Amino acid sequence: MSKVILVAFRGDPMCFVHVLLNLLDMNEKGLRGRLILEGEATGLLPQLEDKTFFLHPLWEETKAKGLIEGVCRACATKMGTVKQAEEFGLPLLDEMKGHPSLSRYLGQGFQVIIF
Repeated sequence: MSKVILVAFRGDPMCFVHVLLNLLDMNEKGLRGRLILEGEATGLLPQLEDKTFFLHPLWEETKAKGLIEGVCRACATKMGTVKQAEEFGLPLLDEMKGHPSLSRYLGQGFQVIIF
């Protein structure tokens, strides 16, 4: 089984929708896909949890399937969303000076795709 980490940096909802769609599609087709929220994308957390936001249903499906690897602690701190990440039960990743270490995933055989 191929393993893929999708790393979402952009805070643009029209970009993020493609991250979620591809992540769900990969997993439906037997790939092991996971999502890391980095950079400006960490600022989307309050919107993603808002039931009126157009991405909320895809976000909930992604969470329900356990596809979220985590959120960058340093970037969530900068974007003011650490508290939301904790409240939503999302792991905060910080093993590389406050950021997730992509080399860890490469070492585990994951391909890394950056959005």
